[in-house]
Amino acid sequence: MSSFIVPDWPAPASVRALVTTRAFGNLAESVNDDPEMLAARREMLRRQLPADPLWLKQVHETRCVRVEDSFNNAQADASIASSPGRVCAVLTADCLPVLLCDDDGTIVAAVHAGWRGLAAGIVEVTVKEMAKPGERLLAWLGPAIGPSVYEVGTEVWAAFTDNDPKAQVAFTARLNGKWLCDMYVLARHRLAKLGVTRVYGGDFCTYTDHARFYSYRRDGTTGRMASLIWTV
Repeated sequence: MSSFIVPDWPAPASVRALVTTRAFGNLAESVNDDPEMLAARREMLRRQLPADPLWLKQVHETRCVRVEDSFNNAQADASIASSPGRVCAVLTADCLPVLLCDDDGTIVAAVHAGWRGLAAGIVEVTVKEMAKPGERLLAWLGPAIGPSVYEVGTEVWAAFTDNDPKAQVAFTARLNGKWLCDMYVLARHRLAKLGVTRVYGGDFCTYTDHARFYSYRRDGTTGRMASLIWTV
């Protein structure tokens, strides 16, 4: 089993991206992992990168920071970088990682989009911070919980559909009064409203693909994968 996924998307040659899998091991500080083992894994990852990633303290909100101006454990759910060799990173285990770049390969972003952050506008905030027209951006949707198993309550349905009835297409009603939610459809919908129509990926399921991915909903206490992007 490979330790990495390389996104399959037509990004400019200057853009590099990488996603770790379960085979690589946990990369989060927040899951009571052995500190020495975690440090060793992060050092192994660092060898694949031009610099240390900016690790965020993710809180399911809408703050986006610039890698060049920030420090590790900055409280945010997205980061952008416009300097070569500066690495954006987000950690996930069911939430949706969104990677973004522009046509010229001069600016990149990594977004942690759980349902709360996605509904609150983390994608919109990040695209605004990139200061590029949506038509000039590409997006790649990384490993997240899939639509066949992501059961949610009415509060999630309402968070997306109360002000945007077209978001209903991402939900399938169940007999128990709950909904199956397609995070990939929701992300594509919100990106499209920003003019970002070149969207790739979105064919994973962290919950059902036990061998490749961590899943918080499946396992409870679990590790986190990293989704990373930078320019050279």
